[in-house]
Amino acid sequence: MSAEVIAQKLWGLCNVLRDDGVTYHQYLNELTFILFLRLSQIKQFEEDIPEEYRWDKLKGISDNKELFDTYRELLATISAKSPNAMVTEIYANASTTLRKPVNLRTLITSIDDIDWYEEREKDKIATIYEELLEKNAGEKKSGAGQYFTPRPLINIMVELMVPKLGERWNDPAAGTFGFMIAADEYLRNKHDHYYGLDAAKRDFQVREAFTGCELVPDAHRLALMNAKLHGIESKIVLGDTLSEQGKGFKNFDGVLANPPFGTKKGGERPSRDDLTFLSSNKQLNFLQHIYRSLKADGKARAAVVLPDNVLFEDGDGLKIRRDLMEKCDLHTILRLPTGIFYAAGVKTNVLFFTRGKKEVDNTKNVWVYDMRTNAPSYGKRTPFTRNAFDDFIKAYTGGIAETELKTSWLGEISEAKRSEVTGTDKRWQCFSREQIAAKNDSLDIGLIADDTLNDGADLGEPVDIARHALAELKSITDELNKIMKELG
Repeated sequence: MSAEVIAQKLWGLCNVLRDDGVTYHQYLNELTFILFLRLSQIKQFEEDIPEEYRWDKLKGISDNKELFDTYRELLATISAKSPNAMVTEIYANASTTLRKPVNLRTLITSIDDIDWYEEREKDKIATIYEELLEKNAGEKKSGAGQYFTPRPLINIMVELMVPKLGERWNDPAAGTFGFMIAADEYLRNKHDHYYGLDAAKRDFQVREAFTGCELVPDAHRLALMNAKLHGIESKIVLGDTLSEQGKGFKNFDGVLANPPFGTKKGGERPSRDDLTFLSSNKQLNFLQHIYRSLKADGKARAAVVLPDNVLFEDGDGLKIRRDLMEKCDLHTILRLPTGIFYAAGVKTNVLFFTRGKKEVDNTKNVWVYDMRTNAPSYGKRTPFTRNAFDDFIKAYTGGIAETELKTSWLGEISEAKRSEVTGTDKRWQCFSREQIAAKNDSLDIGLIADDTLNDGADLGEPVDIARHALAELKSITDELNKIMKELG
């Protein structure tokens, strides 16, 4: 039985609970509580579970009411009884949304009936959980899409950042910890799952190399479970990066993140005194936090998903962009296609940058790749896969093999190598720092002509502006039509 089939089977159990008033997101939390007990037995970390709450004891209770009472007692007390800090955090403030004891029995019996031992590769169990997280993110009613970045995008960001052994990586808006898990997998695959490392180096990779912070308790719980099943024991903080707590998140070798979009409740600004430009827009504050959290050694790097407004917003947005380009080498912007996230109408980008050794004059050129204009409409009929990035990877790396990326971010790739691609791919453009300054430091650049609006002729600047406005209007209209269709 494949990981995907098992995940589908587990997800299908949610149908059993609908008459119990359980939502998809509540179900995933409930499933996490129960599944963790079963997987602790399979992956052999059952010593972290108090003996009276271990899987065989739980499933051996024949009376449904007694089972239900024991389960509620487990959720209330396991945090205090477990010797493992991560188990304590996973079950912190846990409670059940189930109301009928028979439904708990159904879940336990169904999970126990799955032949987990057919999965000879133990990593498949972690994959099963990731499949569940993805299904939850794709379920509009769950509202969990904000915590889930498409795995193909995560993998490309990781590979182009080239993590290395001994480095400290962080995600300040961790969600379900997908970026850090992908970075860990990248290194495990390159270094024989850390088996050849001495004890101290291996312990560092497992316990210190990959950290994160997540504000939402439910997402934090899922992140802990995800990390545990992938063999990561490092710290995932439950808290707000934009509060005073975030001041301690610094001196990282790398950051990978997809910060939350929008504004803080009530429009208030973050409660930190170490950020120069305080905005009510969360993504602007996260961007500022991220580049300031990197080591100023000329090697520390980041890849961050951000919405279009970060590229052109005036006021604090303008100041933060200028500060970013002073302190960092903002070497690449990837204009992502629409429709790949839960909020299909949101236009996003990936900013790739490296923190300089000095505080000024680090950005010389910004390379922009347009994956958005005249791109496929991704969805069920056209899945968003790694293949979508083939041309971007060639442009980003100048066509060299991934194995040649030996040093940080771009290895030893020269500007000339990247320039060679511009002759063969019109989506790949370079803008000097002076050209960007002439546009009042707007980074809303690099989008090619839209073939759906004109025949591709070389039109003047006023027409370009009108075309951009029409494209925006079309996007808004499409989104409104979708909403109207869903409302019937």
